[in-house]
Amino acid sequence: MSASRAPTPRLSIAPMMERTDRHHRKLMRFLTKRTLLYTEMVVARAIQHGDQDRLLGYEDTDHPVSLQLGGDEPALLAECARIAEDRGYDEVNLNVGCPSSRVQAGSFGVCLMGRPQVVADCVSAMMAAVSIPVTVKHRIGFDERDRYEDMLDFVDVVSQAGCTRFTVHARKAWLQGLSPKQNRNVPPLRHADVHRLKTERPDLDIEINGGIRTLDQTVEQLDHVDAVMIGRAAWDDPLLFAEADHRIFGEAPVRLDVDAMLDGMAEHAARWVASGERHRLGHVIKPMLNLFAGQPGSRAWRRTLTEGVQRPDATPDVIRAAYRQMREQQGA
Repeated sequence: MSASRAPTPRLSIAPMMERTDRHHRKLMRFLTKRTLLYTEMVVARAIQHGDQDRLLGYEDTDHPVSLQLGGDEPALLAECARIAEDRGYDEVNLNVGCPSSRVQAGSFGVCLMGRPQVVADCVSAMMAAVSIPVTVKHRIGFDERDRYEDMLDFVDVVSQAGCTRFTVHARKAWLQGLSPKQNRNVPPLRHADVHRLKTERPDLDIEINGGIRTLDQTVEQLDHVDAVMIGRAAWDDPLLFAEADHRIFGEAPVRLDVDAMLDGMAEHAARWVASGERHRLGHVIKPMLNLFAGQPGSRAWRRTLTEGVQRPDATPDVIRAAYRQMREQQGA
């Protein structure tokens, strides 16, 4: 088998640890049907030795959905890609951007940018194993290896192995001295380098990531690249995606049905809690806390959810209770 070259979705939500789980994806699908969603990064060895249903479970409504893998062993990554395809994932993405010390200890993540042939070997093995797209997410560079020419060399080596789609976080990473959180904000953005990459490698699909927080900015970026990936803004302000299908994908405008969204999330929460001993209501509530960020009454929404979910007798009804509190604040 050889991985296919599917059309690049014009917009995606970045894979984020402790953020882009099945509950966040469920919420986002009430807001956008077309945006590509990702799992959190899943380490290949965890799939090999762990609970695959827990690590890889998702709902049919998640599509299109990509599994992001972490690792540097071609054969193991190929096996994980096969498992992902068998489970129905739409693509597999290799993480070459995470700067955390834990990932560095495993010799993968952004430090793999210093070993482009290893990444190429991983991509080649994965592509030989599956027919779904295999993509790579990486940074501008890391430490002193941060010239545009260094990134271009990395992309050229990996693309020769067959990869045609690259998501570029437009910041370098410092492997020492900065935390993962600081690496998302401190190194300056270099969007122009990503634009240049698309200009100089027009046959590749280039997606830009980093510092993009609105649909207006997304539209501007699409003049220079094939796609845009939004990260933290999707967590901080989920409702910005309510117009994504219209503005980014050209769908007819549709008014968001808030009642249907809240009822759907309550039903999802009830199923989740009933399906496992360790399945907590708080898992579902967490990605909903910022749902109405910036709107009148949003503090009442967040407070009611936060306090309500801590009650021992808490039920999914807390979602509706929080919305009532919010509406009452709006009417005060």
